[in-house]
Amino acid sequence: MSSKPAMFDELDRKIITALMANARTSFAEIGAAIGLSATAVKRRVDRLRETGVITGFTATVKPAALGWRTEAYVEVYCEGAAPPRRLAEVVRNHPEITAAMTVTGGADALLHVRATDVGHFEEVLERIRTEPFIRKTISYMVLSHLLPEAPEAGATHAVPDDAGNVR
Repeated sequence: MSSKPAMFDELDRKIITALMANARTSFAEIGAAIGLSATAVKRRVDRLRETGVITGFTATVKPAALGWRTEAYVEVYCEGAAPPRRLAEVVRNHPEITAAMTVTGGADALLHVRATDVGHFEEVLERIRTEPFIRKTISYMVLSHLLPEAPEAGATHAVPDDAGNVR
């Protein structure tokens, strides 16, 4: 992958928009919509992948279909300054954490957690709280998605084999 800044034009933006809407759209369909040949679209997609603008193609899956029926966001507050790499190590040990980031404000990190049910979520939360540098957590259970087509409303990776098994 190139480390040069990605340069792209309006046609590239249209290609990216089409692929984000449906990654299975054919190059011919995209080309017909934006006025390029399928070959020209393919060349542009290859360049966008090579330069790191397009990082991959995924399937979006309804979490409930995979057994994830409970969802929450968890604010994590640490004792002292917890380095991001240490937080990253912790969240990698919990397959139920689907996204994690350091944030500004009072909390040190924000976690997106999916679980099979409330009991499973509680067990995950207790595992997170056992980390010695975590001072407290505040959880927000998701009741409904106001933008159901947004990526946050679906899963972009498969459920781990043991996700239904509580540790």
